[in-house]
Amino acid sequence: MLDPAPPPDPVEQTGWRKPVERASLPEVHRSVLVPTAASFWRKLLAFSGPGFLIAVGYMDPGNWATDLTGGAQFGYTLLSVIMISNLMAILLQHLSIKLGIATGRDLAQACRDHYSAPTVWFLWILCELAIAACDLAEVIGSAIALQLLFGIPLVWGCVITSLDVLAVLYLQGRGFRYIEALVITLIATIGGCFAAELLFAHPDMAGILKGFVPSPQIITHPGMLYVSIGIIGATVMPHNLYLHSSIVQTRKYEQTAGGKREAIRFATIDSTMALMFALFINGAILVLAAAAFHGSGHEEVASLQEAYQLLSPLLGVGAASILFAVALLASGQNSTLTGTLAGQIVMEGFLNIRLRPWLRRLITRAIAIVPAVVIIGYFGEGKATQLLVASQVVLSMQLGFAVWPLMRFTGARAKMGPFVNPLWIQILGWSITAVLILLNLKLLLDSFLPAPVLDRVYGHLGLPSPAH
Repeated sequence: MLDPAPPPDPVEQTGWRKPVERASLPEVHRSVLVPTAASFWRKLLAFSGPGFLIAVGYMDPGNWATDLTGGAQFGYTLLSVIMISNLMAILLQHLSIKLGIATGRDLAQACRDHYSAPTVWFLWILCELAIAACDLAEVIGSAIALQLLFGIPLVWGCVITSLDVLAVLYLQGRGFRYIEALVITLIATIGGCFAAELLFAHPDMAGILKGFVPSPQIITHPGMLYVSIGIIGATVMPHNLYLHSSIVQTRKYEQTAGGKREAIRFATIDSTMALMFALFINGAILVLAAAAFHGSGHEEVASLQEAYQLLSPLLGVGAASILFAVALLASGQNSTLTGTLAGQIVMEGFLNIRLRPWLRRLITRAIAIVPAVVIIGYFGEGKATQLLVASQVVLSMQLGFAVWPLMRFTGARAKMGPFVNPLWIQILGWSITAVLILLNLKLLLDSFLPAPVLDRVYGHLGLPSPAH
């Protein structure tokens, strides 16, 4: 059932073809009060929260496989790649914050206001596919964790994960701060589990510090280069850009140039701190794999199940495997909470329609759960890993279609006014955009081109073919 649209907001329509008919996430829009006369720390506390909802997309189960592979095969060397990819994410999320606060539009609304109707529908379909793919990875990750912890078959684990819809509905009805509190609690659980894992693993601290220094070997070694491309290409989740530009508007700050500038500053601090925590999690996964698997004869470990089975025997601590599975479950459930919010934002933003929250979340979960249940039920549990890989390929198809308009809008003075990107951010942002698009294009070609074609292409470049 569609809700009637409120009158348009006339504020800052300059540069946009038509006004926005409703606020982004209207049920929680400007619902968190920011005190105007308060200390730096009180204001930072008021703005803290949205960044952690975004950070979960950078530590979801879809990212774990590349971190495990990088650590198991190459030790600590690729820590620098994780750091660089995280710095890219910090900039893009900052631009998403700027768009939401400066214009009062989320990225989906901005696309609808700027592009033609056919283009808007095309972008919406791509975005829905990306959200479904990301949700699919999180559903499978949670199901694998439930199987490892309790022996629940993957099919039933996928069904159980649908219950998070009820949690989102309940918490959002009580206030957006409750959703943020749950997400931060789950992130703390993940962090605590991996902190313990690192104590058990006794990693080489000198090797860790050296790993954060970029090495020329990453470019010259074909295997390292290939895994690095996978790490960077899967870094930025496209739906996070839509989500962040919306949820920063849950704060009730002063609608003046000074108030918006302050909001951008505090929201960026929140986002940066949260993404640095995501850097710790991804780095911890790679360090754990390096300490446990690299040099121990288990360099080929890549799947979550293999890592779970080997951790306790190799580290000599019975709880090591259990903590790994608990962190995986928290990661999967955390990501599904934010994925359902992103689904609501893109449908309302692109199409300017608003379904009842329970119906929108039911649709989002069904799109992810039904394929997982059907494929795993028909082909067997061995297909779970292939589904995770396929979901990352679908995500890579969407990324450029989210980053490109974000860069274009935040670089237009007519739309951003005094908050337009300065030249150095324009250059850096477009460079990152080009790198991400090229790396994800490579991932797509590697995934879909026939093996003989890949052999010829990579042979001409003097590189080993990913078909082997």
